[in-house]
Amino acid sequence: MNLTRTRERGNFYCPGCRVPQTHRLRARRPWLTLYFIPTIPIGNAEVFVQCDQCKQTWDPTVLDMDQETHEAAEAVKFLDEALRAAILVTLVDGTISEPEIQSLIEIASYMQDRDVDRDEIGHLCSIAQQNKIEAVNYVLTVSIRWNQKQKRQALQAMFLAATAEGEMTDKKVKTLAKMQELLGMTDAEYQDAIEAALG
Repeated sequence: MNLTRTRERGNFYCPGCRVPQTHRLRARRPWLTLYFIPTIPIGNAEVFVQCDQCKQTWDPTVLDMDQETHEAAEAVKFLDEALRAAILVTLVDGTISEPEIQSLIEIASYMQDRDVDRDEIGHLCSIAQQNKIEAVNYVLTVSIRWNQKQKRQALQAMFLAATAEGEMTDKKVKTLAKMQELLGMTDAEYQDAIEAALG
Protein backbone atom coordinates (compact mmCIF):
# COMPACT_ATOMS: atom_id res chain seq x y z
CA MET A 1 0.00 0.00 0.00
CA ASN A 2 1.22 3.50 -0.84
CA LEU A 3 0.69 6.24 1.69
CA THR A 4 0.99 9.86 0.62
CA ARG A 5 1.45 12.81 2.92
CA THR A 6 1.95 16.52 2.43
CA ARG A 7 5.34 17.78 3.60
CA GLU A 8 4.86 21.48 2.89
CA ARG A 9 2.83 24.01 0.95
CA GLY A 10 3.89 26.98 -1.09
CA ASN A 11 3.68 28.90 -4.36
CA PHE A 12 5.29 28.03 -7.69
CA TYR A 13 4.97 28.59 -11.42
CA CYS A 14 2.80 25.69 -12.66
CA PRO A 15 3.83 24.47 -16.13
CA GLY A 16 0.33 23.02 -16.63
CA CYS A 17 -1.65 26.12 -15.68
CA ARG A 18 1.05 28.46 -17.03
CA VAL A 19 0.49 30.87 -14.16
CA PRO A 20 1.68 31.05 -10.54
CA GLN A 21 -0.31 28.66 -8.32
CA THR A 22 -0.22 27.16 -4.86
CA HIS A 23 1.26 23.70 -4.49
CA ARG A 24 1.81 20.85 -2.08
CA LEU A 25 5.16 19.10 -1.77
CA ARG A 26 4.12 15.50 -1.19
CA ALA A 27 5.85 12.22 -0.41
CA ARG A 28 4.53 8.81 -1.39
CA ARG A 29 5.98 5.72 0.26
CA PRO A 30 5.11 2.04 -0.01
CA TRP A 31 4.19 0.25 3.23
CA LEU A 32 3.87 -3.39 4.12
CA THR A 33 0.38 -3.97 5.47
CA LEU A 34 -1.03 -6.45 7.93
CA TYR A 35 -4.79 -6.85 7.59
CA PHE A 36 -4.87 -3.60 5.59
CA ILE A 37 -3.06 -1.72 8.35
CA PRO A 38 0.25 -0.14 7.25
CA THR A 39 2.94 -1.51 9.55
CA ILE A 40 6.43 -1.32 8.00
CA PRO A 41 7.67 1.24 5.46
CA ILE A 42 9.46 -0.35 2.52
CA GLY A 43 11.53 1.50 -0.05
CA ASN A 44 12.28 5.18 -0.25
CA ALA A 45 9.72 7.94 -0.36
CA GLU A 46 8.94 9.38 -3.80
CA VAL A 47 8.76 13.17 -3.50
CA PHE A 48 6.69 15.19 -5.97
CA VAL A 49 4.97 18.55 -6.33
CA GLN A 50 1.22 18.70 -6.93
CA CYS A 51 -0.52 21.81 -8.20
CA ASP A 52 -3.57 22.67 -6.09
CA GLN A 53 -5.44 23.96 -9.15
CA CYS A 54 -4.87 21.48 -12.01
CA LYS A 55 -3.78 18.54 -9.77
CA GLN A 56 -0.90 17.67 -12.13
CA THR A 57 2.24 16.33 -10.51
CA TRP A 58 5.79 17.44 -11.20
CA ASP A 59 9.33 16.60 -10.20
CA PRO A 60 10.49 18.83 -7.28
CA THR A 61 12.94 20.59 -9.63
CA VAL A 62 9.91 22.49 -10.96
CA LEU A 63 10.12 24.62 -7.80
CA ASP A 64 13.46 26.00 -9.02
CA MET A 65 12.04 27.06 -12.38
CA ASP A 66 10.70 30.57 -12.76
CA GLN A 67 8.11 31.65 -15.29
CA GLU A 68 10.65 33.22 -17.65
CA THR A 69 12.82 30.07 -17.77
CA HIS A 70 9.82 27.84 -18.30
CA GLU A 71 8.42 30.02 -21.09
CA ALA A 72 11.82 30.08 -22.84
CA ALA A 73 12.01 26.27 -22.70
CA GLU A 74 8.44 25.98 -23.99
CA ALA A 75 9.18 28.38 -26.87
CA VAL A 76 12.14 26.23 -28.00
CA LYS A 77 10.00 23.10 -27.70
CA PHE A 78 7.25 24.71 -29.79
CA LEU A 79 9.64 25.59 -32.63
CA ASP A 80 10.77 21.97 -32.79
CA GLU A 81 7.15 20.75 -32.77
CA ALA A 82 6.16 23.18 -35.54
CA LEU A 83 9.04 22.00 -37.73
CA ARG A 84 8.07 18.36 -37.14
CA ALA A 85 4.46 19.18 -38.03
CA ALA A 86 5.62 20.81 -41.29
CA ILE A 87 7.71 17.73 -42.10
CA LEU A 88 4.77 15.43 -41.44
CA VAL A 89 2.55 17.47 -43.77
CA THR A 90 5.07 17.05 -46.58
CA LEU A 91 5.02 13.29 -45.96
CA VAL A 92 1.23 12.81 -46.18
CA ASP A 93 1.57 11.72 -49.82
CA GLY A 94 4.36 9.27 -48.95
CA THR A 95 7.32 11.11 -50.48
CA ILE A 96 9.41 14.21 -49.99
CA SER A 97 10.82 16.18 -52.90
CA GLU A 98 13.83 18.45 -53.28
CA PRO A 99 11.71 21.65 -53.24
CA GLU A 100 10.04 20.43 -50.02
CA ILE A 101 13.43 19.74 -48.40
CA GLN A 102 14.63 23.24 -49.34
CA SER A 103 11.40 24.74 -48.03
CA LEU A 104 11.77 22.90 -44.71
CA ILE A 105 15.37 24.10 -44.37
CA GLU A 106 14.21 27.69 -44.95
CA ILE A 107 11.28 27.30 -42.52
CA ALA A 108 13.61 25.94 -39.83
CA SER A 109 16.13 28.72 -40.45
CA TYR A 110 13.42 31.38 -40.20
CA MET A 111 11.58 29.92 -37.19
CA GLN A 112 14.48 28.57 -35.17
CA ASP A 113 17.11 31.08 -36.27
CA ARG A 114 19.61 28.26 -36.75
CA ASP A 115 20.93 26.28 -39.66
CA VAL A 116 19.21 22.95 -40.22
CA ASP A 117 20.83 20.78 -42.86
CA ARG A 118 19.53 18.08 -45.18
CA ASP A 119 20.78 15.34 -42.86
CA GLU A 120 18.71 16.62 -39.95
CA ILE A 121 15.61 16.93 -42.14
CA GLY A 122 16.27 13.43 -43.49
CA HIS A 123 16.68 12.06 -39.99
CA LEU A 124 13.38 13.59 -38.85
CA CYS A 125 11.64 12.22 -41.96
CA SER A 126 13.04 8.74 -41.29
CA ILE A 127 11.83 8.80 -37.69
CA ALA A 128 8.35 9.87 -38.81
CA GLN A 129 8.13 7.19 -41.49
CA GLN A 130 9.54 4.37 -39.34
CA ASN A 131 7.14 5.16 -36.50
CA LYS A 132 4.23 5.79 -38.90
CA ILE A 133 3.52 9.16 -37.30
CA GLU A 134 0.64 10.96 -38.99
CA ALA A 135 0.49 14.73 -39.21
CA VAL A 136 -3.03 15.04 -37.82
CA ASN A 137 -2.37 12.77 -34.82
CA TYR A 138 0.90 14.54 -34.03
CA VAL A 139 -0.63 18.02 -34.12
CA LEU A 140 -3.63 16.83 -32.12
CA THR A 141 -1.24 15.70 -29.38
CA VAL A 142 1.20 18.62 -29.24
CA SER A 143 -1.08 21.58 -30.04
CA ILE A 144 -2.80 21.31 -26.66
CA ARG A 145 0.07 23.39 -25.25
CA TRP A 146 0.15 25.97 -28.07
CA ASN A 147 -1.24 29.46 -27.68
CA GLN A 148 -3.06 31.23 -30.53
CA LYS A 149 0.09 32.88 -31.89
CA GLN A 150 1.91 29.53 -31.93
CA LYS A 151 -1.02 27.81 -33.67
CA ARG A 152 -0.88 30.48 -36.37
CA GLN A 153 2.90 30.09 -36.78
CA ALA A 154 2.66 26.29 -36.96
CA LEU A 155 -0.12 26.48 -39.55
CA GLN A 156 1.96 28.87 -41.64
CA ALA A 157 4.96 26.52 -41.50
CA MET A 158 2.76 23.56 -42.51
CA PHE A 159 1.23 25.56 -45.37
CA LEU A 160 4.61 26.72 -46.71
CA ALA A 161 5.95 23.16 -46.59
CA ALA A 162 2.82 21.76 -48.28
CA THR A 163 3.00 24.31 -51.12
CA ALA A 164 6.74 24.02 -51.76
CA GLU A 165 6.11 22.28 -55.10
CA GLY A 166 3.48 24.78 -56.21
CA GLU A 167 0.22 22.85 -56.40
CA MET A 168 -0.86 20.85 -53.37
CA THR A 169 -2.02 17.25 -53.65
CA ASP A 170 -5.54 16.40 -52.49
CA LYS A 171 -4.09 14.73 -49.40
CA LYS A 172 -2.25 17.88 -48.42
CA VAL A 173 -5.33 20.04 -48.98
CA LYS A 174 -7.41 17.71 -46.78
CA THR A 175 -4.67 17.61 -44.13
CA LEU A 176 -4.46 21.41 -43.93
CA ALA A 177 -8.26 21.63 -43.70
CA LYS A 178 -8.12 19.17 -40.80
CA MET A 179 -5.39 21.29 -39.18
CA GLN A 180 -7.66 24.33 -39.30
CA GLU A 181 -10.28 22.34 -37.42
CA LEU A 182 -7.79 20.90 -34.90
CA LEU A 183 -6.29 24.30 -34.16
CA GLY A 184 -9.74 25.82 -33.65
CA MET A 185 -9.30 28.49 -36.30
CA THR A 186 -12.16 30.24 -38.03
CA ASP A 187 -12.13 30.53 -41.82
CA ALA A 188 -11.11 34.19 -41.48
CA GLU A 189 -8.22 33.36 -39.10
CA TYR A 190 -7.08 30.54 -41.37
CA GLN A 191 -7.20 32.74 -44.47
CA ASP A 192 -5.40 35.59 -42.68
CA ALA A 193 -2.60 33.21 -41.54
CA ILE A 194 -2.17 31.85 -45.08
CA GLU A 195 -2.08 35.33 -46.64
CA ALA A 196 0.50 36.45 -44.05
CA ALA A 197 2.62 33.37 -44.84
CA LEU A 198 2.55 34.22 -48.55
CA GLY A 199 3.30 37.90 -47.98
